[in-house]
Amino acid sequence: MSASAQATSSQDFTHRYVPAFGKRVHRLGLAGNYGIDEAGLSAALERGLNYIFWTPRQGRFTRVLREALKRDRERFVLSAGPTFGWFPGQVRRGAERALKVLGTDYLDLYQLYWLSRMSAWTEGTVEELVKLKEEGKVRALGVSIHDRPRAGKLAEDSPLDALMIRYNAAHPGAERDIFPHLAKRKPALVAYTATDWRRLLKRPRGWDGPVPTAGDCYRFCLSNPHVDVVLTGPASRAQLDENLASLERGPLSSEELEWMRRFGQVVHG
Repeated sequence: MSASAQATSSQDFTHRYVPAFGKRVHRLGLAGNYGIDEAGLSAALERGLNYIFWTPRQGRFTRVLREALKRDRERFVLSAGPTFGWFPGQVRRGAERALKVLGTDYLDLYQLYWLSRMSAWTEGTVEELVKLKEEGKVRALGVSIHDRPRAGKLAEDSPLDALMIRYNAAHPGAERDIFPHLAKRKPALVAYTATDWRRLLKRPRGWDGPVPTAGDCYRFCLSNPHVDVVLTGPASRAQLDENLASLERGPLSSEELEWMRRFGQVVHG
């Protein structure tokens, strides 16, 4: 393969146009609440990461992000949500607070977090989400959810434009419960907990083969064509660089996929 063909292949893997957002995104989404400093966060944005998972608790990330949004708002896909979304008022206040704190006129994705644990899917909350979209304050609606069968139903029939789900080598159940239900409406799909809260980075008892890196875990998620974005929360600039370098290797080979699945089964127990 020529150098230009290799570069194109890498770009196809690391970047994707996502219709739900109307933008081309780097498929490694950035969460800034795991220890990386402001210089590292700035470096991540300079390296092309443009899907941003933001919460009000990310103080230093907020400072970096506000400046980046001032320079080029349309480049970023900005995701936010209310801390709790049990009632319509909470849903609206969460959106308006994010708009004010970040100094932007709209959110690319506004989502209810951990449906049924931190938020509720009721007539009132759904109506408020739709109103915010109609007002132009948010452009796409989503939820994060652990209940995979329910997520599959929402994928098929709901006003949602995106789903944020747990998906990794130790928990691949989305392949059965969610992915087959995406074809009808094609909502965007964002994966998180790619390393299973770092459990996939540790050698389990009885395993004598190689142990995955965080980059291997991200590549596992992105090797599935249904996954648009996988979140990363680097603790340092070095981790960020390692993760980005790993993605340049492209999708996992069939042998690597088999190895990751076997390892995930052992970790899951």
